[in-house]
Amino acid sequence: MKSQISKFNVVLLAILCAIVTASCSKMGALSSDYFTVVPNPLEATAGKVPATINGLFPEKYMKKKAIVTVTPVLRYAEGETEGQSATFQGEKVQGNNQTIAYRMGGNYTMRTNFNYIEPMRKSELYLKFDARVGKKTYKVPDVKVADGVMATSELVKRTVATATTATAADNFQRIVKQKQEANIQFLVNQAIIRTGELKSVSVQQFLSTLKAIQADAAGKAMDGIEVSSYASPEGSLQFNTTLAQNRGKNTQEYINKELKDKGLATDINTKYTAEDWEGFQQLVSKSNIQDKEVILRVLSMYQDPEERETQIRNISAAYTDLTKEILPQLRRSRIMLNYNLIGRSDPEILQQYSDDPAKLSVEEMLYSVGLTDSKDRQQSVLQKTAEIYPNDWRAFNNLATLAYEKGDYATARQYVAKALSLNPNAPEANVNSGLLSLLDGNASAAQQALAKGSEAAALSEALGNLYLMQGNYAQAVKSFGKTASNSAALAQILTKDYLAAAKTLAGVQQPDAMTSYLKAIVAARSNNATEAATCLRQAVALDPALATLAKNDIEFAKINL
Repeated sequence: MKSQISKFNVVLLAILCAIVTASCSKMGALSSDYFTVVPNPLEATAGKVPATINGLFPEKYMKKKAIVTVTPVLRYAEGETEGQSATFQGEKVQGNNQTIAYRMGGNYTMRTNFNYIEPMRKSELYLKFDARVGKKTYKVPDVKVADGVMATSELVKRTVATATTATAADNFQRIVKQKQEANIQFLVNQAIIRTGELKSVSVQQFLSTLKAIQADAAGKAMDGIEVSSYASPEGSLQFNTTLAQNRGKNTQEYINKELKDKGLATDINTKYTAEDWEGFQQLVSKSNIQDKEVILRVLSMYQDPEERETQIRNISAAYTDLTKEILPQLRRSRIMLNYNLIGRSDPEILQQYSDDPAKLSVEEMLYSVGLTDSKDRQQSVLQKTAEIYPNDWRAFNNLATLAYEKGDYATARQYVAKALSLNPNAPEANVNSGLLSLLDGNASAAQQALAKGSEAAALSEALGNLYLMQGNYAQAVKSFGKTASNSAALAQILTKDYLAAAKTLAGVQQPDAMTSYLKAIVAARSNNATEAATCLRQAVALDPALATLAKNDIEFAKINL
């Protein structure tokens, strides 16, 4: 009996050894416990889904002659996408791959990066293995290592749809300030206005302007006259003071007579300069006098006006050009007529548009767009503007903004293209071109366009959307500043500033379905499931298509939809 038991034990031991040996010779399944993925769940950033996979080959797993290639695979309903593979080898394999010891096993790290597509929202990350020992291939089961892709950053392609577009401004000014200058020259030591001086070009232009104001009281209005009278600085201070005052007095009397004759009235402000030392310096410095720098340097040494007058007289005796060319120009009265050109009033512009829009200037046409809140009316006026002024890019650009706001992006692209064909460097048109590129997910084209939009008021917000798409969330927050928009809130969510995001969303002027959707994300991340569900219902009510998005959105994995 003992002999039979002994034989049975020997057979059993042999079978167990065979099983163990057979088991040890295989490269079997690997537990998911051997792997960690960062981040988990995966997260889309700038159109990519990066992942760092930390793995472990356990003790006595990697055969000494084995070669194992590990490939991450992101699987979703419509298919799968493979990431970058990594290959590992046993101790007796000659190659350049990471070697894993048989007895000790070994850790490894591999990185991969998937190009994001929308089906990846609901996905699973697997590792698949290609294991070979010599010429023999082993089937190692795939291992699931992560669930889903958090694609909140991809919402920028939706939030940019409500971004502020760049409207080109009109240059309409109802009141345009104008000036008309005239000069009256006097003989040395005299204040009498000579008849010949009144026939000078500048005085005749002054009189013509007065006549024009008289003839067009509705379109032109006087805004005061300034009279500045001067004496050249070679006389005594007391004499020059009286002389300059008398020149100003006589000039004012002349102007009053002309105003009375034309039935006009306005304030006349007079001032005098007894010694026009500053004017003397300017005229000498611009002259062709050979020693002008020496003359000015010498005269500048004298701070006392009386002494400087004496030196000017002395120098003038030696330099006749001063007497003939410079000093006569300082014996003058300067008349400055200020007047305003008055444009059409709002009712007049609207009436003229109704009667014959072709008689309006392009600035008046563009200005009149803002006189109505009706988008259809604005579009009609802009189309008429583009028809009458086809070479002005602004009407086409502003038509593009209206089309963008309506979601008619194809039409917006056509108008932006036309605007840029007329002015390739138009700031507003380039900003709008950048926004359209962002809608297409083309950050590179958007960046090139926005680089030409430095003068556009809407640039900062457009740049914020660009930084969002590029994954530069902190810079996006900075660029948005105090802008209350869906995109600004999205940037704050992605920087985990949920209080700021909630405040921004509350301040959105025209909240839409995406505003409610983002509120739901803020609530979910703040562990407020009830509020998240309420906001989601609001979002879906406004846009039923968001129901599918929410169902696949890992942000709401713990929310009862």
